Amino acid sequence: MQSSAPFARIGTRGSPLALAQAKLVRKLLSEAHSVAEEQIEIEVFSTGGDRSQAENTTLSTIGGKGVFTKEIDEALLSGRVDIGVHSSKDVATGLPSGMTLAAFLEREDVRDAFISVNAQSIDHLKDGAKFGTSSIRRAAQALRLRPDLRIVPFRGNVHTRLQKLLDGVADATLLALAGLNRLGESHRATAILDADQFMPAPAQGAIGIAIRDGDQKFAEMVSVLDHAETHAAIAAERTMLAVLDGSCRTPVGARSGRDGDRLTLVGEILSLDGQTSFRAEAKGSDPVALGNEVGQSLLAQAGPGWIEQCNK
Repeated sequence: MQSSAPFARIGTRGSPLALAQAKLVRKLLSEAHSVAEEQIEIEVFSTGGDRSQAENTTLSTIGGKGVFTKEIDEALLSGRVDIGVHSSKDVATGLPSGMTLAAFLEREDVRDAFISVNAQSIDHLKDGAKFGTSSIRRAAQALRLRPDLRIVPFRGNVHTRLQKLLDGVADATLLALAGLNRLGESHRATAILDADQFMPAPAQGAIGIAIRDGDQKFAEMVSVLDHAETHAAIAAERTMLAVLDGSCRTPVGARSGRDGDRLTLVGEILSLDGQTSFRAEAKGSDPVALGNEVGQSLLAQAGPGWIEQCNK
């Protein structure tokens, strides 16, 4: 007897965090549409970003954003899967033609967590301590406070990075609190960092759901999972990032919120050594217009000299 076709097929990376996020989307779809979870398949893909982790290089040197989504995007566009589930901060602002980010789950905590086995905060790290990160944003933010720190490449999934700390590869690192929460590992955080001083990456903490453009069936299916406030915030932050990505590969932070019926957005760009930074803030009701305004303000403050330096 031939088995029935699946209700939906989800594409995801194979890391513990990515699988936890895909399983959460499966659970919510199952509940929303009254179908068994077994009717929603999860297909795991190894991405270029995953395969490059053994090289322990910075993401910016292997292509930056998009390296964790390309294979899933291709499977989605070819019809092999129906839905792609992503950490939204990993999704490039220039989406492949034929796909769209249709829904975002309610955002988790956006803050970064400081983790160390021998220091209670960045301030308490010894002089010249090894700070493990392959994020140019986190490196710049740490160096802004502690220029003496030695930045060491630090990649891998959450558990791999935690083990590297125990092995002495680095004295401390930063991880997204959202990921720790989703893995039930929030107790690993030594301290939770202030989101104004350590501004999160644009779209950090939000699970994004990608579908094919014009696919009405799956657009309707995932629409019930979409959190409107999160969607607006991510649209503003990604628009700001797109403005900056068009000019310069540079550490970027973003923080959004609500002020009554208006969205607020704060953006920041930093030099790689953290010693120079620019910040802009605006409020508005149109997320795209807001993101454009903040992005353009940052570019205007930084000036053409900054852009030329970053593009070298």
